Amino acid sequence: MDRGNHSVVSEFVLLGLSSSWETQILLFLFSITFYVASILGNLLVVLTIISDGRLHSPMYFFLANLSFMDSGVSSITSPKLMHDLCRAHRAISLPGCVTQMFFIHMVGGAEMVLLVAMAYDRYLAICKPLHYPTIMSLRACVSLLALAWTMGLLHSVAQLAFVVNLPFCGANKMDSFYCDLPQFIRLACTDTYGLELLVAANSGFISVCTFFILIVSYVFILVTVRKHCSGGSCKALSTLSAHITVVVFFFGPCVIVYVWPFPTLPTDKFLAIFDVFITPVLNPVIYTFRNKEMKVAMTRLLDKALGRLRKCYFMCGI
Repeated sequence: MDRGNHSVVSEFVLLGLSSSWETQILLFLFSITFYVASILGNLLVVLTIISDGRLHSPMYFFLANLSFMDSGVSSITSPKLMHDLCRAHRAISLPGCVTQMFFIHMVGGAEMVLLVAMAYDRYLAICKPLHYPTIMSLRACVSLLALAWTMGLLHSVAQLAFVVNLPFCGANKMDSFYCDLPQFIRLACTDTYGLELLVAANSGFISVCTFFILIVSYVFILVTVRKHCSGGSCKALSTLSAHITVVVFFFGPCVIVYVWPFPTLPTDKFLAIFDVFITPVLNPVIYTFRNKEMKVAMTRLLDKALGRLRKCYFMCGI
């Protein structure tokens, strides 16, 4: 393409979810409700696990970090969306767009590896219970968490290394509410067919393979549990079902967005909303309602907090 007839793009216009002010007001209320619920719900999970010594085990260590990552997923895109819903001109600078994509893929990649670590933890706890305390030590848990963040960082850098210097000299409108690689690449004023294949291979192929490995692993664990179903093992079925539900919610949108050969913008937008707002809220709900230990621990934490508030109130009154 002849770049001489085009101005160099310095910002991208995000078309968002709707151009109607009435719809935008509803979307703002929806966004802020789910964002606050996501932050408070995941923060409650983290605080509960930290404050309750009974939950200081590998499974809850990973769950606390999953909640932390879910808060990050929401915070990368939601504040910008809510800000844009109150403005007529919705734009993001080129460096801001690249930064947003970097954190989206870093946190997403780290969460992907963390879900694999959680499946490995459940495999050891159920299939190799005698070796579990030795293998899943605190050091091993921290190492797996460090591996998750390292892999997320490498994944994000590998994605952006090939697109950060793309020339943008024409169209600058993204039919989305945040920056992501597929639409970012399509706006470049050069042939991007090879880069689109690279993105599909990097994000899509890895997502599909990881999802397949996780589902096969959980099926194997479920078969093992069913064969030796006792009181404790049957209790594990509830925990496993929560893990599997979270895996499906996380990987479903990723697989469709990066692998599905016939993308449609309404579908992509719906999946983006689901990934950014719904999934981070559902994760703490799923793990809480399906886990008696978490419900009891949260009740103790809330009772303790209310007790301190009452004590403070009476002391201040006096």
